[in-house]
Order: sequence, then C-alpha cells, then structure tokens
Amino acid sequence: MIFPIEQFEGLQTPFYYYDKSLLQQTLDTINREAAKYPGYHVHYAVKANVDPTLLKLIRESGLGCDCVSGGEVETCLKAGFPSSKVVFAGVGKSDWEINLALDADIACFNIESIPELEVISQLAVAKGKQARVAIRVNPNVDAHTHKYITTGLSENKFGISMEMLDEVLDVAMKLPNITVIGLHFHIGSQLLELAPFSLLCERINALQEQVEKRGIRLQSINVGGGLGCDYENPDANPIPDFADFFANYAKHLKLRPGQELHFELGRSVVCQCGSLISKVLYVKEGLQKKFVILDAGMSDLIRPALYQAHHKIENISAQAKGEAATDVYDVVGPICESSDCFGENEVLPVTRRGDFVALRSAGAYGQIMASHYNCRRIPASLVL
Repeated sequence: MIFPIEQFEGLQTPFYYYDKSLLQQTLDTINREAAKYPGYHVHYAVKANVDPTLLKLIRESGLGCDCVSGGEVETCLKAGFPSSKVVFAGVGKSDWEINLALDADIACFNIESIPELEVISQLAVAKGKQARVAIRVNPNVDAHTHKYITTGLSENKFGISMEMLDEVLDVAMKLPNITVIGLHFHIGSQLLELAPFSLLCERINALQEQVEKRGIRLQSINVGGGLGCDYENPDANPIPDFADFFANYAKHLKLRPGQELHFELGRSVVCQCGSLISKVLYVKEGLQKKFVILDAGMSDLIRPALYQAHHKIENISAQAKGEAATDVYDVVGPICESSDCFGENEVLPVTRRGDFVALRSAGAYGQIMASHYNCRRIPASLVL
C-alpha cells in the first residue's frame, strides 16, 4: 500500500486511514465471485467497521447487513440499507431492539435460544407482525482459531447444540407470529483454511435431511462468515481468496432447488483497506532493548492486547525516505498497562521521534473497538 504521507502532515494522530480504492476492489471481487452461484447473498458484518463512508460504498455495492445489536440495525437503516437485506443476530436481544427490528420489518432474526423465540413471538403478536427467524445451530466444528473468536463448538453462549434442534423446532412451529425460514451457523473468525468450512457443509447436509424428515422445507441457509486475512503480508494478499471460498461451498453444500445461501462477511471485507496511523513520541533505550513509544495505544487498537494478535508495523516515514539501516525495537503505546504492546523485537528502519508508523490490516475490529480508556480521544478517520 502506498501511503499519502504528505496528506498526513498536520493531522492529529493517531487516526485511521482507509483506502477507498482497495475496498471497492474487494467489493467488486466479492460480487463477481458470488454471482457465479445462483442464490448466494452476502451481508456485511457491521460489527467490523461502521465508518459512514465505508458503509456507503458497501451499500452501493449491493451487500446487505448482518447486525448484532439494535444500534447496528439503526445504523444500517440510517445508512440506507433496505430492511429486506438486514439480518439480526446476537445472543442477548433486548425488547427495544426486537421491537425496532419488527417495526422495520427486517429480513430475519437469527435466534439463539427458546426463551428468545418466545419473547420475539410475544412482541410480534403485540404488534401484529410476523417475525421471520433462522435458528442458529452450533455444528461442533473446531475452527482452530483463538478461543475468543471460536463460536461453533457444541456448547457455548452462542446458538443451540445440534442435539436440541428438534426441540427448538417443536417450539418454533407452535409459536404464533413466528415463521421459520432457515438455519444459521457461524463457526468462528480468522479462518485461513477451507477444511472447517467443508466440515460445516457436511454438518448442514445432515441437518437439512433431519429437518426435511419433519416435513419442513427451509427457504435459506446462513453460513455466517469467518474468512480470514493475511495480517503478516497485507501487500502480497490485499484481497482474500473469495473465489475458493465460494467455490468450496458450491462443491460441498447440497442446497435444495431455489434455496438461498447467505454469508455474513466482515473482516474479509474491510480488514486490509484500513491502517492505524500513529506518530513516534520517543525512542527509549534500555539495558538490552530499544522501545518505540507511539501515540497510539490499546485504546485505539485493542486486538494485540485482547487476542494476542499481531499487525504488521511499518515506519512509513523512513520508507518514504528510502532509509536502509534497520534496528530492533519493541513497539509500545502510552497506556498505563503492560499489555499495551504492538510488537516485540520488530525489525524496522532506524526510527526517530516524529516518524509516521502504520499498523496495517486494521480496517476490521480496529476503530470500532476503540475506547476512552485513560480518558483518551477516539481516533478519527481519513478516507481517501
């Protein structure tokens, strides 16, 4: 990625820089590859990033929205997404959030428990609305990713186990103002291999047969998201391999005639178009280490502290000057926490106070998760 450093001068750091061109290329790739398979529909997982300019590009590209809160539903509707392309997941939907979605006549609630089904039914009856629902099933597929973003095992707070599906269907089919239109799945995030998705397809194929034995025909299957990004080599792989991703489902998933397949992609849509831009405050020399102290910290990008994730770190000022000499640094932030560290033993061009540093692949779960911890400002964004 080429950074327009001349346009960074004079701006308050840290801030998020978004490359509109790369995002548009990513969206075009998604649409081109998904269009090869009739009935494939892509929803953008809004929790990844809600920058208004990015949302506008995503809406104009025809994607729908996958929401996990009433606030996200409101954000999507205000951004102009049609309610017919909005799906609402989440294990803890409050009454006001459900009522908001019912009033908007969204496409589908992804439900995660019998009590939730019962509440949606009660609220739908009170409004004289019909609630379309998909039942989220945990297919017991190990995504082999960080435990905080593995969601498809048989027993966790999300969804229901496969063994409970018949019981949930029994309840759903009897509740008033509830229409079961499909099954929903999401096995985890940042998956870099296709094998877990293939295993998911096998589970879905078996569950479809189980449901059909009850005389139920499903309108749609929702397989969630999960496709990962290359955090270590973002320039080598700026756009994930959507061709293989969609083709893998086409190969392994046995859809019924006319059945829709829905995806909820977030990270893979916006990850690579965003970088956190920071300035070097100090270069501190210890007994055995050198520390690059940035003005960005874990309040601006929490993924390294929360998930032990690593973002490629680049001294873009030194790169622009053609600096050849390198040194080894721990790159840290100003927050009063030892976990406020972006990288240890990073080989960087010789780094000086005032240099611009880019933390790459930060378009997903970066700015959206920023906090006011230490009474710090939420970073602004620059979209070019």
